[in-house]
Amino acid sequence: MDQEYERRLLRQINHQNLPTESRLTKGLGAACSPVAVKSGDRYIPTRAGSNWSINFHYANVVGAGEELKCAGQPSSRTLIQTCPQLMQPSPHPPQENCRSPAQTHKAKDASSDSSKDAVAYAALLRNELLGAGMETVADPHADDRRHAVLAQDSHSLFRFTVHTKRVPSVSDNEFSPYSLSPLSNKSHKLLRSPRKPARKISKIPFKVLDAPELQDDFYLNLVDWSAGNLLSVGLGACVYLWSACTSQVTRLCDLSVDGDSVTSVCWNERGGLVAVGTHKGYVQIWDAAGGRKLTCLEGHSARVGALAWNGEQLSSGSRDRVILQRDIRTPPSAERRLQGHRQEVCGLKWSPDHQHLASGGNDNKLLVWNSSSLVPVQQYSDHLAAVKAIAWSPHQHGLLASGGGTADRCLRFWNTLTGQALQSTDTGSQVCNLAWSKHANELVSTHGYSQNQILVWKYPSLTQVAKLTGHSYRVLYLAVSPDGEAIVTGAGDETLRFWNVFSKTRCTKESKSVLNLFTRIR
Repeated sequence: MDQEYERRLLRQINHQNLPTESRLTKGLGAACSPVAVKSGDRYIPTRAGSNWSINFHYANVVGAGEELKCAGQPSSRTLIQTCPQLMQPSPHPPQENCRSPAQTHKAKDASSDSSKDAVAYAALLRNELLGAGMETVADPHADDRRHAVLAQDSHSLFRFTVHTKRVPSVSDNEFSPYSLSPLSNKSHKLLRSPRKPARKISKIPFKVLDAPELQDDFYLNLVDWSAGNLLSVGLGACVYLWSACTSQVTRLCDLSVDGDSVTSVCWNERGGLVAVGTHKGYVQIWDAAGGRKLTCLEGHSARVGALAWNGEQLSSGSRDRVILQRDIRTPPSAERRLQGHRQEVCGLKWSPDHQHLASGGNDNKLLVWNSSSLVPVQQYSDHLAAVKAIAWSPHQHGLLASGGGTADRCLRFWNTLTGQALQSTDTGSQVCNLAWSKHANELVSTHGYSQNQILVWKYPSLTQVAKLTGHSYRVLYLAVSPDGEAIVTGAGDETLRFWNVFSKTRCTKESKSVLNLFTRIR
C-alpha cells in the first residue's frame, strides 16, 4: 500500500471516529470563534460519521500486510517477475498464486469441508432465530442453485409472521421438556441428520499399460472390454487380449502375414466372440477362448473402422461410406446395405432395446436406423465436424448422446422418440468417445485437440463431476469395465490408463412422472 495513501486514510478514519464535541471544538477553534460551545451533562455518542466499510477494509489490508511480512513473501512486482507466464495469454486457466496442483487440491478439499459446515451453521441459525424449521442439511455441491435460498433470505432478514396455534405432534414431544439443551427439536433433527459423503474421484489412474503401435487415428476403434473381463487391443497388425483378473496377455491374431492391419475390434454381448475389422475391408470373427478364426466376411472396399454387435447380427461401417448388417449364422448373401453417409463411417452403436442403430460419419451427420428399414428414420445435422462419439443412455429410453470433432467440440443430446434436440454444451476440445455409466445418470467423455482430457458429466444438469488428465496425446479410445466401475482409455502416446470413475450406488432416482416421455413411452 502507498504510504501517502495510508497516511491520508488514517487521518480520515481518526477524524471520523472523533466525538462530535471534539470535532465541533476543533472546527470552532480553527475558525477563531469567540462563542463557547455549550453542552449538556448527558453524553450521547454518535456513530453517523463512522465509516465501517473503510475501517473494515483497512483492518483487512493491514492484517494481510503483516501476514505477508511475517511469511517473507515478495512484493507484487517480485511475483510478476518470477511468474512471467501470468502476463501472457494461455489456453489454460491461470493458476491461483502459482500454487502447485497438490496445494490447490488441498485448498479445494478444505474449502469444500468449510462450505458444508457453513451451510449447516446457517441452517441452524435460521432455525433458532427465524424459525425456519429445517430438519436436514442440503449438500452444497448437489445443485448449482444452492445459493438461491441464501440469496432470498439475505434480502428479507426481518420478517413479520403470524403464529397460529397448532396441535403438537409426536415429533414435537420427542425430546424431554426437562432437556437442558438450548436448541429446538428441529435443530436437534438437523444436527442428527446424516451427512452425505462427498464424491471423490481419483485423479490418477490405478493402472497404466504400455501399448506399442497403438495408432493415433481418430476414425479407428481399437479398444474394447468384454463381459468376460477381457480387454482386446489392436496394435499394428495384431490383436492382443489382456485379462483383468490375471493380468495375462495373449496374442489372438496376426494379420501381418496377409499384409493387413487392424482398424477396429468389438466384443459381442456374451463376451465369447470378438470381431476384427481390417484395413483391406475384411471383418474377421474370432473365438477368444479357443484362439481360432471362425469366419472372414467380405463386402467392404475400404477399411472397416467401426463395428457394433446386436445379438447375433454384426454391423460394420467402412470408409466406402456403406454400413453392412450381417447375421453370422446365415450365408453372407443375406446382408443388408445401409447407404446414407457421404463420407467415412466412424461411429456405430446399437440402442439397449436392440431396435435402433446410430451411426456417425465424417460428413458431420448423425443418422438413426431401425432394424427393418434401409433408409435412416432420423437425421441430425447440427454437428460441424465428424461424429465418432456416440452413446445410448441405459437409463432413459430413446436418449442419445453424440460428440463432434475439432471444428465442433460440442456434446449434444437427442430425443430419438420425438426427433428433437434436447441439450448441448461446448466442451472446449475435440470429442473422441462417449460412454454412459451403468448405475448412475452420468457419462464420461474423452477429448483430443487440444486439452487431451477425460471429463465426467452429470446428466441432465451437465455439470462436470471430475476432470482427469494424464495422456499426452488425444484420448481416442474408451471402454467400460463389465462391472461398470472402471474405464480404460487409450491414446497416441501408446499407453492404456485405467481409472476408477463410477460407483455402483445409484446416485439419482428415476422420475415417475406421467409427463416423462423417457419412462412412460416404450
